[in-house]
Amino acid sequence: MATSRKYFGTDGIRGEVGGPVINAEFALRLGYAAGRVLAQRGVNGKRPEVLIGKDTRISGYMLESALEAGLSAAGVDVMLAGPMPTPAVAYLTRALRLSAGIVISASHNPYYDNGIKFFSDRGMKLADDVELRIEEALEQPVGCEPSETLGKARRLSDANGRYIEFCKGSFPSDLSLNGLRIVVDGAHGAAYQIAPSVFEELGATVIAVGCKPDGMNINAGVGATHVEALVREVKAHKAHLGIALDGDADRLQMVDAEGRSFNGDELLYVIVRERLSAGPVAGVVGTLMTNYAFEKQMAALDVGFARAAVGDRYVMELMQERGWLYGGEASGHVICLDRHTTGDGIVAALQVLAAMQRAGKSLSELLEPLRLFPQKLVNVPLADGVDWEAHAGLTAATREAESRVAGRGRVLIRASGTEPKLRLMVEAEDEALVDDCLALLEGSLK
Repeated sequence: MATSRKYFGTDGIRGEVGGPVINAEFALRLGYAAGRVLAQRGVNGKRPEVLIGKDTRISGYMLESALEAGLSAAGVDVMLAGPMPTPAVAYLTRALRLSAGIVISASHNPYYDNGIKFFSDRGMKLADDVELRIEEALEQPVGCEPSETLGKARRLSDANGRYIEFCKGSFPSDLSLNGLRIVVDGAHGAAYQIAPSVFEELGATVIAVGCKPDGMNINAGVGATHVEALVREVKAHKAHLGIALDGDADRLQMVDAEGRSFNGDELLYVIVRERLSAGPVAGVVGTLMTNYAFEKQMAALDVGFARAAVGDRYVMELMQERGWLYGGEASGHVICLDRHTTGDGIVAALQVLAAMQRAGKSLSELLEPLRLFPQKLVNVPLADGVDWEAHAGLTAATREAESRVAGRGRVLIRASGTEPKLRLMVEAEDEALVDDCLALLEGSLK
């Protein structure tokens, strides 16, 4: 069996539409290969059935049809959900006892990118060994089952309603959002219909923005990666709160009435504090980029904390390893395993709103104990063949910077996984100290 992935990255297969992998021919082969692997596994001995959901990119039509054809040729039945958040596909796959779920999305990327990722029958990211078996099957030619065993396809007509009820069920039944005016920014993406409905049905007055997809405007100046648009809308509509999702709705940022934005670290803190009111919390997983102030607050609350590599896949892996229920990233991936099997922007927002309603406090009031440290990141070009880990000047500068921020911050140096650059990150209580340490590190490489 292969030991390294050729196609699958940390979040499925992703690339530019029309490139080597995100095209109709590859999607057909991928559907057939995945179908062959799933047919070997099965679930409770029944015929394999796979759910396909997608975001609103124009290329989703092409990729959906190609995947459907490949799966059908392998003898796998297909259920089509249409535009559907990534976490909705995870939920529906598990709830309907399906063999797997497939999401066609490139998350927060622009419309000309797309991707394909899989969920297991348990609504979790597909295991490494299954991805490797699919890659092995991709090396085989596409075949076709006999006519009598070809897969069938059908539309899941009530997918939206099922998921809306699931999201609402994650919010305490003794609370409501009555009286709240909320701006919901769907990033012209997968949650454009679902997200406004969830908050409206729980009692809020909703102003929907970023909810008019045209196939090419997904994430374009809106959503969780462009929170400044939400700030403007919250102020313009004199709303109490703003909620921004990304293109596939697994990422969340929030804005209060004053226009202050709150990232994933802050929102995760609010959720953990609320859970502590009901009992102990064993631990929380962050990433290498989680703000040091968050780590210090977890220690003050007697909550364990561990850092994973950047990426929600790695956060989830460490959560499962430790047996912990909560984790996330500053970018807005917030995972509450007591509510869902994967990160979910809508569900996370509801947990924050529940904390606010229970406490009768605003977001800024709930976050009073957490003051994020200034954190700055610089990318330095890295020449071919340079062994930065053995660079004497950088080693000395790193040691010096670490001594300056000891107990008050962090220094993190890592190579980019996608480009020939070295990422230098410093955070500390004092911004001037951050700037001085960054200058020291950069200067050592000149």
